[in-house]
Amino acid sequence: MMSLTPTPKRRVRPIAAAALAGLLGTVGFTAAAPAQAAAKATVLVRALPGQAAVAESSARAAGADIGRHLGVLNGFVAEVPGGPAALAGAPGVAAVTPNVAVQLLGTRGAAVASEYSPTADDYSLDSLNNKVGAPTFWKAGFTGQGVDVALIDSGTVPVEGLTGGKVVYGPDLSFESQGQLRNLDTFGHGTHMAGIIAGRDSAARAGNYASDDTHFLGVAPDARIVSIKVADARGSTDITQVIAAIDWVMQHAHDPGMNIRVLNLSYGTNGAQSWTLDPLAYAAEQAWKAGVVVVAAAGNSGGNSTALNNPASDPYLIAVGAVDPGKSSATTSWTVPDFSNSGDGVRDPDLSAPGAHVVSLRAPGSYIDAQYGSTGAVNDRFFRGSGTSQSTAFVSGAAALLLSQQPGLTPDQVKMMLVTGGGKLKSNPHHPDQNGRAGLKLQKLVSATPPSPAMAAQNFVSASGTGSLDGARGS
Repeated sequence: MMSLTPTPKRRVRPIAAAALAGLLGTVGFTAAAPAQAAAKATVLVRALPGQAAVAESSARAAGADIGRHLGVLNGFVAEVPGGPAALAGAPGVAAVTPNVAVQLLGTRGAAVASEYSPTADDYSLDSLNNKVGAPTFWKAGFTGQGVDVALIDSGTVPVEGLTGGKVVYGPDLSFESQGQLRNLDTFGHGTHMAGIIAGRDSAARAGNYASDDTHFLGVAPDARIVSIKVADARGSTDITQVIAAIDWVMQHAHDPGMNIRVLNLSYGTNGAQSWTLDPLAYAAEQAWKAGVVVVAAAGNSGGNSTALNNPASDPYLIAVGAVDPGKSSATTSWTVPDFSNSGDGVRDPDLSAPGAHVVSLRAPGSYIDAQYGSTGAVNDRFFRGSGTSQSTAFVSGAAALLLSQQPGLTPDQVKMMLVTGGGKLKSNPHHPDQNGRAGLKLQKLVSATPPSPAMAAQNFVSASGTGSLDGARGS
């Protein structure tokens, strides 16, 4: 682990294109001469069962540079002269697919509030936590304590609300992993998500959270964030980096001093490939089956797409859509924003949570801050953003609350409790397939008897992960 503690006033600026180009060698490959590098393509190599070493030997024989190993897929990343065709059918190789991009799922900020007040602003964390019922758990003494939430995102910065041991840094798998940008959020997305999930001002006092309307508090203020940076200053990453991050979570979830029970995936792709084949969905599903509650964003394409984004399309995971609660605590008054993917009637969001105009922590000098600060910045500390990313962070925090109360719950039990405990949403002619679906509500869950593991067990077809990375990418 690397803990980075720059001074709070430091401004993190988006990395320049030239600087980013200089960091492209940080993904684990040996530097090659320019002519050689131009002729090579980055691919994911999946080995046949029990033949990982044979596949790696085949890749080396083809002139490949071996990069990151991906245990969850029984494979590795490689730079191969000639691309995938050079290894097709080679000894030990099951499949070779090109690497592809993934984008974080956030939208630009809403209008600036002229006078921000946590209690008066309908979209402050104070207001939204009350609407979803998080203080019900706080009053009962369950605040996310003892639960680590893995955040695979654009990193975090140690602003107020994310200091004092709130964040543990996992590996930086982004192209910014060397030097001063390591682990830091140059995009501004990860810091916003971390604040929603588990932010807590240093002056806030345990036992007083429910009556504290002065300090910033996330949904699970005593949970801890394990930050795994995969995205750069434009919010972009690739599928192999994300899969490597999921693989790391599975390997280290229960290391000494670590207890990763929740994985937040506030990103996705619009790939049309079936989740049963998709490598990214497969990796996320493996984490679920290993005991980690995986919460994934439904997507921000709205009416442009009926399908959920990948990996939220995998029905084992908790797929989260967005709602706009406005001034009301009643879910029957909450509306579904036009940007939120609604599903196709077969695979729809399991749960919807606040995702419109949400006020959370700002990453000063980040790309989002620089591009949208005039419309999204609330003040020096906070930024207002919308998207199913924010909704996903709310549900990750809610899962942490449940697990702090009942540590023995399985992911399937957590999912059933959150979905069945939710309130019905307002009928919406623009989203008829979401009429009556569940909006996040926690008030009744604090005293609810959990379903038995057998009753909660999901029995979908298991993903194989044998599809292509290009199919996972979509457009």
